[in-house]
This record gives sequence, structure tokens and C-alpha cells, in this order.
Amino acid sequence: MQFIESLNNLREIRQIWRKEGVTVAFVPTMGNLHDGHLDLVKKAKTLADKVVVSIFVNPMQFGANEDLDAYPRTLDADRSKLEAEGVDALFFPAVDDIYPRGLGDQTFVEVPGISDLLCGASRPGHFRGVATIVCKLFNMVQPDVACFGEKDFQQLQVIRTMVEDLSMPITIVGVPTCRQQDGLAMSSRNGYLSAEQRATATQIYATMQNMRVSIENHSGTFATIEQEAETALKAAGFTPDYITIRNARTLLPAQTEDRNLVILVAAFMGSTRLIDNLQITLDHA
Repeated sequence: MQFIESLNNLREIRQIWRKEGVTVAFVPTMGNLHDGHLDLVKKAKTLADKVVVSIFVNPMQFGANEDLDAYPRTLDADRSKLEAEGVDALFFPAVDDIYPRGLGDQTFVEVPGISDLLCGASRPGHFRGVATIVCKLFNMVQPDVACFGEKDFQQLQVIRTMVEDLSMPITIVGVPTCRQQDGLAMSSRNGYLSAEQRATATQIYATMQNMRVSIENHSGTFATIEQEAETALKAAGFTPDYITIRNARTLLPAQTEDRNLVILVAAFMGSTRLIDNLQITLDHA
């Protein structure tokens, strides 16, 4: 596996690959890799001749009171995991290389509408930071295909919209959420949870499963199902940010005629903000 820190070195390697006619799959990450990230790598390996993974903790997508400094950085362990998976190149740029003029003077990319909902409303500027760094990394790596986890469902939809709107020649592939045996979605932020909080966190997935049963059985309106789920999470010790049933494509509030739905949850367990989602396809009966 090649370890690449400079953009010039990355471009030299991409030029060689381009002359060889190979295809490239890309997995952008912020490091602290877990099995969910490695699932993205495994999927990427089935889609192209070469796989590039980036590790960059992006300051633009963190708010003023968020955990940028505390975000776990585990480069040596990450590098070993990626080597074991047969990744061809690890791109590890410095902040000054990504934002040489600083964040204040950086040109940014903003995806209107979908970026302002849900996590976008709770974390102003977050998806501007996501879209900007992903656009920059796409321009640097120039992949044919890029893989993103479905756990960050809104992020995935923001990126898909950006790629379509800006006519980028990149196929975006969503990879199903990787879960622990008890249903908890794998996340770097799970490491912030105490043992007691970790045990309680499984209630997010259990609550979504109960919501799915209610939706499929038409047991009440969407609003009623959402309210019951919010009450259940509060009773379990969460502070919900949102728990909502949405159209899976637009992320607008679901309507009775919608068939492709997604349950989206963001809730605090202590000071740790956890997100998850569950997609539902209804029949036409």
C-alpha cells in the first residue's frame, strides 16, 4: 500500500494509473476505522481495479462547540487495517494542504435544500463542510466510483445531489450500515459512551424496528408513530434531536402515498450525539 501525503505525489500516481487504463474506487474517511469503514473498502475492491482511501479530519464540518480536537486519531492502527484489506493507496493530507488559505477564505460548495434539514438544521454549516471536502477530494483523487455508508443517510443524499448537480463523472455507491450483533450502528463516536450508555444505545435500533412494524401495519399516522418513538427514547434516557419518517429520496416529511421511506434518528446519550436510520419499502396494497 502506498502512503501518500502530498497532492503532487497523488497526481503522479493517478497519472500512471490513467495511462494503464485502470479504474479507481475511492473511500473518504476521517480515520479511527472500524468494521463499517472496512465494509466500504471491501465493496470498493469489487467495483474497480484500484482502491484509494483518504483519512482527513475535516475542520470545516465541525461546529464551534463540537468535538474536533477530541475526535480520535489512530493513524497507525488505521494504516494496518487498510494494508490488511489490500488497499492500493492511503491519502493522508495535512489541513494546510487542503485549506492553504484557511477556512475563512476557502471557496465552498453548498447543496441547497437537502443540506438545511435534520442534521443540517441542528448543525449549521455541517453539510457545507462535507460537500466542500468531498468535492475537493474528488478533484484530487479523480475516482470512477466512490463508496459511502448508508448510516450517514443524509450525507449520502447530499453527496449524490452534489455529484448530479455538478455533472461529476463519478458513480456514488451506498453501502448498508454495519451493526454490532445487538443492532447498534458502528460509529467512531460509540467510543465516547460509557459501558452503561453503550448498553442503552441499542434502544435506537429497537425503536426504529418498532416504528417499521407500526408503519407496515398502518398502526396510526406517521406523526403518532414518531411521537410514540420519541417518548420511548426519552424514557430510555436519550435526549432526542429528531426522530422522523421521511421520503427516502427528498428527505421531506413522508406522505401517505410515499412508498420509499426512511426513519431517521439523531439523539444524545449524555454528550454523545448518535445517528441511525432504517429504510422501508412499502408495497402498493
